[in-house]
Amino acid sequence: MYPDPENQESMWKQFSLVLINITIVEARQLIGLNMDPVVCVEIGDEKKYTSMKESTNCPYYNEYFVFDFHVPPDVMFDKIIKLSVIHSKNLLRSGTLVGSFKMDVGTVYSQPEHQFYHKWAMLSDPDDITAGCKGYVKCDIAVVGKGDNIKTPHKANETEEDEIEGNISFERQWARFYVKIHRAEGLPKMNTNIMANVKKAFIGENRDLVDPYVQVQFAGQKGKTSVQKSSYEPIWNEQVVFTELFPPLCKRIKVQIRDSDKVNDVAIGTHFIDLRKISNDGDKGFLPTLGPAWVNMYGSTRQYSLMDEHQDLNDGLGEGVSFRARLLLSVAVEVLDTTSPELTCSTEVQTDLISNISEVRPELATGKVDEFFLFGAFLEATMIDRKIGDKPIRFEITIGNYGNQIDGISSRSSSKKKKKDGESEEEENELIQNSSDEEPEEERDLASVSTTPAMKPVVTDRNYFHLPYFEKKPCVYIKSWWQDQRRRLYNSNMMDKIADKLEEGLNDVQEIIKTEKAFPERRLRGVLEELSVDIGFIDAENVYCYLCFVQDSMGQQAKQMRTQVKKNTFKDKLKLAQNFLQRLRFLADEPQHSIPDVFVWMMSNNKRIAYARIPSKDILYSIVDEETGKDCGKVKAVFLKLPGKKGFGHAGWTVQAKLELYLWLGLNKQKKDFLSGLPNGFEEVKATKSTPTLQSVPPVTLVYDMKQVFQLRAHMYQARSLFAADSSGLSDPFARVFFSTHSQVTEILNETLCPTWDQLLVFDNVELFGEASELRDDPPIIVVEFYDQDTVFKLVIKSPLLFCLISDNLISPQVGQGGRAELPPIETSTDSERGPIIPVPLGIRPVLSRYRIEVLFWGLRDLKRINLAQVDRPRVDIECAGRGVQSALIQNYKKNPNFGTLVKWFEVDLPENELLHPPLNIRVVDCRAFGRYILVGSHAVTSLRRFIYSAPDKNSNHWATAGNLHSATCIHEKRIPVSASCREQNEEESKDNQKKKKKKKKGGAEEEEETDESMLDWWSKYFASIETLKEVCALLIQMNMEIKHLLCVNPSIGWCVQVYNKELETEYGDFEDWLHTFNLYRGKAGDADEHTQDDDRIVGRFKGSLCMYKLPLSEEITREAGYDPNMGINPYSFLDHIHILSFDIEATFPMESMLTVSVYDWDLVGTDDLIGETRIDLENRFYSKYRATCGISSHYSLHGYNIWRDPMKPSQVLARLCKEGKMDPPIYGPGGMVQVGGRVFQGPTEIEDENGLKKQTEEHLALTVLNHWEEIPRVGCKLVPEHVETRPLLNPDKPGIEQGRIEMWVDMFPMDSPAPGPALDVSPRKPKSFELRVIIWNTDDVILEDDAFMTGEKMSDIYVRGWLKGQQEDKQDTDVHYHSLTGEGNFNWRFVFPFDYLMAEEKIVISKKESMFSWDETEYKIPPRLTMQVWDADHFSADDFLGAIELDLNRFPRGAKTAKQCTLDMIRKEQELPTISIFKQKRVKGWWPFVARDENDEMELTGKVEAELHLVTAEEAEKSPVGLGRNEPDPLEKPNRPDTTFLWFLSPLKAVRYLICTRYKWLIIKVVLALLLLIMIGLFLYSMPGYLVKKLLGA
Repeated sequence: MYPDPENQESMWKQFSLVLINITIVEARQLIGLNMDPVVCVEIGDEKKYTSMKESTNCPYYNEYFVFDFHVPPDVMFDKIIKLSVIHSKNLLRSGTLVGSFKMDVGTVYSQPEHQFYHKWAMLSDPDDITAGCKGYVKCDIAVVGKGDNIKTPHKANETEEDEIEGNISFERQWARFYVKIHRAEGLPKMNTNIMANVKKAFIGENRDLVDPYVQVQFAGQKGKTSVQKSSYEPIWNEQVVFTELFPPLCKRIKVQIRDSDKVNDVAIGTHFIDLRKISNDGDKGFLPTLGPAWVNMYGSTRQYSLMDEHQDLNDGLGEGVSFRARLLLSVAVEVLDTTSPELTCSTEVQTDLISNISEVRPELATGKVDEFFLFGAFLEATMIDRKIGDKPIRFEITIGNYGNQIDGISSRSSSKKKKKDGESEEEENELIQNSSDEEPEEERDLASVSTTPAMKPVVTDRNYFHLPYFEKKPCVYIKSWWQDQRRRLYNSNMMDKIADKLEEGLNDVQEIIKTEKAFPERRLRGVLEELSVDIGFIDAENVYCYLCFVQDSMGQQAKQMRTQVKKNTFKDKLKLAQNFLQRLRFLADEPQHSIPDVFVWMMSNNKRIAYARIPSKDILYSIVDEETGKDCGKVKAVFLKLPGKKGFGHAGWTVQAKLELYLWLGLNKQKKDFLSGLPNGFEEVKATKSTPTLQSVPPVTLVYDMKQVFQLRAHMYQARSLFAADSSGLSDPFARVFFSTHSQVTEILNETLCPTWDQLLVFDNVELFGEASELRDDPPIIVVEFYDQDTVFKLVIKSPLLFCLISDNLISPQVGQGGRAELPPIETSTDSERGPIIPVPLGIRPVLSRYRIEVLFWGLRDLKRINLAQVDRPRVDIECAGRGVQSALIQNYKKNPNFGTLVKWFEVDLPENELLHPPLNIRVVDCRAFGRYILVGSHAVTSLRRFIYSAPDKNSNHWATAGNLHSATCIHEKRIPVSASCREQNEEESKDNQKKKKKKKKGGAEEEEETDESMLDWWSKYFASIETLKEVCALLIQMNMEIKHLLCVNPSIGWCVQVYNKELETEYGDFEDWLHTFNLYRGKAGDADEHTQDDDRIVGRFKGSLCMYKLPLSEEITREAGYDPNMGINPYSFLDHIHILSFDIEATFPMESMLTVSVYDWDLVGTDDLIGETRIDLENRFYSKYRATCGISSHYSLHGYNIWRDPMKPSQVLARLCKEGKMDPPIYGPGGMVQVGGRVFQGPTEIEDENGLKKQTEEHLALTVLNHWEEIPRVGCKLVPEHVETRPLLNPDKPGIEQGRIEMWVDMFPMDSPAPGPALDVSPRKPKSFELRVIIWNTDDVILEDDAFMTGEKMSDIYVRGWLKGQQEDKQDTDVHYHSLTGEGNFNWRFVFPFDYLMAEEKIVISKKESMFSWDETEYKIPPRLTMQVWDADHFSADDFLGAIELDLNRFPRGAKTAKQCTLDMIRKEQELPTISIFKQKRVKGWWPFVARDENDEMELTGKVEAELHLVTAEEAEKSPVGLGRNEPDPLEKPNRPDTTFLWFLSPLKAVRYLICTRYKWLIIKVVLALLLLIMIGLFLYSMPGYLVKKLLGA
């Protein structure tokens, strides 16, 4: 219960700056036709937009956004990240929402490395939940705080991430989240009494001073209940309904009771519901379910004021210091069936009325109300701060509002409330009667005593007071009524005890590792065995189903892990065990406990001063020991702290009060056991009004009769790593030891951060309660505080047995039953200088041995000004355990910052136990005129273990016998299985490639070009290295092996370069094998983040080294160890030539030893902005034994991209290393063999020059030895290979937060050595120009969209549109095939797309201005994707989109040979079909399908296109140019289209002829014949009578 203000303060300061980096890569399968999509990234109130991509459903962005926030973590993690895709957004309109995706920041931060990398976010429409998926957005999201590293994996290509299914973690369904708000109670006043009196005067009645309502926040949405006017006990019976995808990516529901006000609503209390704690996603899991249960809300004190200084506590920020209210609520989740016709499509938050929970037996819903009894005894009150020690002090204990006499609500009103809520008076009387069967009738009206009598403090010392609780110990007791949910708290206590035992065992394992003891895996196996046994003891009948699941799964896993703990798997299993501990702690946090926490307040002058908060479950009583709270019925030390922000900073370091408390909480019927845990010797003193018949009335005072007197001996030996409290960067520390009401101080040691007091403090006549055996089992706490002797600033660090070495046997009985106990005599001081100070006795003082410490003084670097004056003549003072040595004086720091005398030594007595070695202090002083010395800076080396010299072990692998044969293809032992398999596989692939190359002529279109060595460059090797590293890491993961940096061969490229995803210093121990760098500090240490304070206080660096020997020196150490001052290195000056990428810089050591690489943002107007910088210590690299001057290549070549860079050949480097290591020179033998250090290596002996001629050489053999130099006995180490390192970029304005990373390497060549060759050309590759010629021959089965104007037939006016992604402005259309009745279209139309392409990255390079206001062009790299669309042309309305297909030119399905073979499976099963690359095939022809999505979001075939793709280089295109469409040169033939393909209003005569001749020809003929026939019949009928008359009359 000790306060940790620094941890609390970190909640406010740890993430003072948080960066959220979001990269929108691309979107796929967006629902809609002919879209112009824009992605909106929204976090909180900030919005940022990508650029707009025209006419595409698969836009590619690759745009990067950064959001920075200065808020506490609780606020940060609840912020919502929302990605929305908007169609057709521009300046004039906001566009239409296609779909959105949202998650909270906390979900991202909980991921590995705090990021999602290349994941697909599924879009949904919040206004129509039945619509299904609206598309996918591929994005990177990372949350970066101080000290977090951005770890972005290398990706040579993006084929793996292109699979949407593989990068979506789970399927999500729509669900409704029901948060039911029933009622609240115990609300505080939220208005002043003056306002209440005014209202009473006008209205005539006295009302409650609060108007509450409940606000619920989830997934970026808010809902709230109605306002209940003037009610401390409001009843709502309302539910807030959220509609959100399940499982949700927002983990917390925020429930807040607020007070409605006309000016500004104020929060009363806040509670967070973690959905992970009320659900389980396992096989035996369940949906989020809570309650109905009472949740308790905590915040500021209940006293109302207009300006509440602790209002942040009511908003859920920080630890609440008082009970505010409790709320009855429940949470349920219902997964929706989106196919139901009755479903409401909207996701708007809804608020509905629900039935009253008290109408249906409330005890079944919330638990039976029972009477609880809380008892507390104050056995001791010490360390009371002197600021409040001048007035009487009393203590108050509250649980909920019970016991709160200043601003709480009495229990009587609470009981009245219960009756009002529906419980009958008879039920409550019966409840009280049942709970008090064994008690007399008078005790039912027993009033609670919640405060101790006021008492004036007594002075302990000049800083602290104490209350004179000597024989009489005041007691308090409170009766309260709560729902009986003890079973849940019992479960929590059981899990807590299992977790405590597991944590203790893991701490033992860590201690074994720290002290380098043998067999830590045995202890870990024992810990896991204990865990499985403890979990097996959980009674499944008394726990709910979640713990049953934990019992099954975690117990089995622990048993299984125990058998798997081996020496090689120890680290992994230890991490898994720590994960078990986190899971147990997570499970132990019960979300449904109804009993609020207990608060202990120290009060002075009727004001609350300091508090302690004790979880009620920790003091809850049970008849079963495993279920009892860890502090129930025990004497516990409690430290009081200031409330809210008052407890932060230096004020929070001071102890406000230390209490020895005895607490007990249980049912009133179990009250007889409340004193069972007290130490022996206490007697009860009951209230004066109580009669002897009231045996169960709790006492008001405990009297301790058995007087026990002890003596305490505190052995104060040393402290280390104290706080820098003075401006010099040092402190004048002394320690103050508190025990009970006694305190003593050590002597003051001036100007040190690592004092060694060697002092015994004796406390006589210490009165303690309890017998010696009880104190031995549960010893009292000793408090040690550290102060700086300063009139301005006081440093206090409080912790029992922390930062200070104190002996284990602290307490000894001074007066016992048999008289005076036997105590070791106290040695008197023999040191006249120290006066009466008693040193630590020899039996307890560490055993000392004589050591020699050799110091290498090399130089000082980057010394800052001191008091505006430059450092000119510095000196270094070394001190350890009172002994030390001084360096030579640097006469002129500016001209030469190195020391003239390199090595000095001194002897000192140090403890034999290396863990107890005192620190070594390094101080740099500037020697000025008149004998003045100014402290420049200091450094404390807290651990000397790494500087202790140990002779090499001759039994190790490095001392193996000579004669072992190593081939050139052999890799280090740890890498043999992987590297060998990689090499064999690569050799097989190379053989297959050679076979393919032989078939080149027969292959035709499938021929593969042979790798041309002249076309390869350094970038080829780089990208091949990344690809090889990915393959090897994947193989290692499959083999469950630890990932190491491997060196493998890529057969198509050759030897690879080593790519480190971190700084080179991290891999090689900061290159401190010879020179160590010690940062010098000055100034007071701030109370902010540790990294920040150190960076601000650094005033320079001391370069040197230390070496410790135990005396007397052995012969072997005498022969092997020590520094040779004449080691052939000139410490004064050294001219060095450095290659940095393509920059050549000349530097002179030691003056110019720090290389700074800065990345700037160029601005046309104004100064350039620093993005970030990285600093490299070249001096440490240059003198390191790892030879970091120029990386050792894996292959020796005289020409080409793999040319040897070092001016020294491998044989020369090897000879030099042998000479420096005092070894015999290498012996080259016949048969390609070389012997070095008793080892034999083998390798090739021929080399090929530029002309292809082979000649004999020893360089390959020498290089083989260099690549295996770590196997050489005694002097071997891993030499730095040819590499690329990745370094973080940091900005001084944003300390601790990476601003990006830079990949680079540094080569260093001494100027006195042969000149190196020309620097490698690593300038960015220039893209190669290509021209893609796409011929659209025909279309078929295109859907018919329109009806013919005259005939009503189905038809389409077809044309095809195409473009390369990223070049939408250059889209090209064919001509229109009018009046297609069958879906067939004939075009013979050519598209020509010129583009620039990077072969290694498989990206098209596009340079264009982002907007009309942009000054420079922006370069984009996007995948090469060809988009083809089919449209129906309309002249009086917008054209109709029919379908589209997108082909990735690097990998797309081969086209079908005929239209019939072209099906939708070519798109659906694209991952299963073989793919081709246009960059290899050059020319491809076939049929591909056009697709679109129907109303049900299903893919449908809307047409087919016959196309031919032909890729040519820019040079080839210039030699054989072609025309667009059917133009010259190389024109295409006009298509043979039917006569019906014309536009009717442009050719009306042709349309009439078509209608007459084609459509109605036979009809017209029939009509004409019929008319002729009718005319003939009519003429016949007309002329027949006259002809008959003439015939009859003979006329």
